[in-house]
Amino acid sequence: MISLPLVLTILALIAYTTGFWYLFTHLLSKRESNHWFIAIVLGLALILHSFVLYHDMLTPFGVNYDVFNLMSFTAGLMLLLSLLFSTYRPVLSLNLIGIPVAAFGLILGFAFSRPDQWMQKHTLGLDIHIILSLSAYAVLLMATLHAVLLWFQDRELKKKQKKRIWVNFLPPFQAMESLLFDMLMTGFMLLTLALGFGFFTIDDFFAQHLAHKTAFSIVSWFVYGALLIGHYYLGWRGQKAIRFTLTGFLLLAVGFLGSKFILEMILNK
Repeated sequence: MISLPLVLTILALIAYTTGFWYLFTHLLSKRESNHWFIAIVLGLALILHSFVLYHDMLTPFGVNYDVFNLMSFTAGLMLLLSLLFSTYRPVLSLNLIGIPVAAFGLILGFAFSRPDQWMQKHTLGLDIHIILSLSAYAVLLMATLHAVLLWFQDRELKKKQKKRIWVNFLPPFQAMESLLFDMLMTGFMLLTLALGFGFFTIDDFFAQHLAHKTAFSIVSWFVYGALLIGHYYLGWRGQKAIRFTLTGFLLLAVGFLGSKFILEMILNK
């Protein structure tokens, strides 16, 4: 028997595919995309995505914070934030990255989430901490992917290649770099709030099963903070900004997803 979550997942994937194909064909033909059409199609996809998450995460026993559900939530949130960024920056084509990430996250959440990872005891402070953490992770994931694109652009510009794929298809390097620091500042502020809420509202914030996650998150916070200070006061940019961005996210990913994956999938906790 076909379940409702399966139907919603298929419909969401169709909407994601439609949006991706529309953006991709318009980018290749260098035609201007209709922002309203993209907003409606991807908005519908995200609504369907959220219904699937609602079914998977909100159980009669509590909230299911399975690692694959969190991947799905983060991927969908990343695309939503990417759409919001593109409302004031000429970077609509960058959603070609966010769409497959959201679709892949949806598939992972639907296919591999475990129904027994629910949290029965959760407070408002904990819920706010989790929402802020996921929001920070989504924005900083976007910044990391953005930094990779900047690396490709910078490489083509420095080598003076005749066929400049990334330079020609992406927005100008300076606009891309400005958007990177918009993302980093937003993600850093969200991460600061998430750590603050965790410190003041979670009694066992430094407990043994959370110590490594907390430590990696704090080190990542210092890396991002150093980068932002270096950029605004010392003029750091280019390759140095890219390296700091990748390093910060690697630490955050190890602490956030790595520790949760080990606890759930290997240690069965």
